[in-house]
Amino acid sequence: MAGGSGERFWPLSTAERPKQLLRLTHPEQTMIEEAVSRLEPVVGKDGVFISTTTALAGPIGNAGVVADDHILAEPLRRNTLGALVWTVASLMAHGEADATVAILTADHAIGEVDRFRGTVEASLEAAEATGGLVTIGVTPDRPETGYGYVERDESSPVALGSGRVAHAVSAFKEKPDAATAETYVASGRFLWNAGMFFFTLTGFRAALAATRPEAAATLDTVAARLAEDDSHGAEEAFAGLESISFDYAVMERAETVHVVESDFPWDDVGAWDALERTLGTNDDGNVVVGKAAALDTKGCVVYNDSSDLAVGVCGLENVVVVVTATGVLVCRKDDVQRVREIGRAALQAKDA
Repeated sequence: MAGGSGERFWPLSTAERPKQLLRLTHPEQTMIEEAVSRLEPVVGKDGVFISTTTALAGPIGNAGVVADDHILAEPLRRNTLGALVWTVASLMAHGEADATVAILTADHAIGEVDRFRGTVEASLEAAEATGGLVTIGVTPDRPETGYGYVERDESSPVALGSGRVAHAVSAFKEKPDAATAETYVASGRFLWNAGMFFFTLTGFRAALAATRPEAAATLDTVAARLAEDDSHGAEEAFAGLESISFDYAVMERAETVHVVESDFPWDDVGAWDALERTLGTNDDGNVVVGKAAALDTKGCVVYNDSSDLAVGVCGLENVVVVVTATGVLVCRKDDVQRVREIGRAALQAKDA
């Protein structure tokens, strides 16, 4: 999945250049390049498709990470339910009725890729063994309030290859407050929801029919129209789909849902402070990217994407400073979740 509005990492990211097209976790590769290279050894180059929007199909195509006919661009934004319905319909139209599918993210930081691939293979196996939906849960190392959580039922594990197991999901929990997050982590039953999904196409269709029958009908119609090369008919049918997250619409309501615990380093790179974890810090606890100077500065993120502007930061602590050719961001690190808000306000002020 490689959609997004490009607001979390404003002003570096834009609607035409969201974070998966940026180098936020690797000095030489964009996040989508990393994502594809991680997955190819599992499913082969021909088995990798990119789900995105029509607005991003061009930029992603220009990145050259997959063939153009492997870019599945949904015609309208319909949240993650729409992304999955359009993707599955496209696969069905290509005659992939018996495929087992991994829906992975193009904009997360993932380390120890061999462990990641092992977890993906186990999750695909779990989807085939249970006939239901499977997600990956990340073992929390801190009481994070910015992630959703998955509660596992440890009473009846499903044995998988390589000694792994899948547990039935007891509940999905929205992003908690700090106190609740601490109780989740202390219990040992909760995992971070990594937003990755696994299923057979038959299992997906069954779960959709049980939880969102109108969406299942849309899936069937879109797949049939695409198989007939009737793109207009497919788009017309897709337009009637409700805009809602797949987690809320299906995962939280499906009868058969399992979770496989990960054993690889993971970060959803959801805000500017994530760069401390993905890129590391210097002796002063700063992340400095690009041509910038930091004097008597500690615990800051300083990112200069401009080749024409000199950037200097002096006497600051726990601040984010981002400079691009089109915008400047300065905020406290504990306010990075408000970057969407300030980015919109800044653009409105610019256009006023």
